[in-house]
Amino acid sequence: MTLKTQDTEWAQDWQTIVKIFDLIEELKAQLKQLDVSYLHKLQQKVMLLNLEKYAFSLQNYIIEKYNKE
Repeated sequence: MTLKTQDTEWAQDWQTIVKIFDLIEELKAQLKQLDVSYLHKLQQKVMLLNLEKYAFSLQNYIIEKYNKE
């Protein structure tokens, strides 16, 4: 794989990661608008934490993937 191809693929992957984090932030904002019970708010927080955890693991995967090549 050429360096230019690798740079292009890295940029596309990184853009996708950024979009995922942006979507999580948008979801947080949307969920704040809901008037739900305390239990639902806790469930929302757990869901958001899991989404963020997954996004960070993807971010780390992308970093490792392109550091090895």
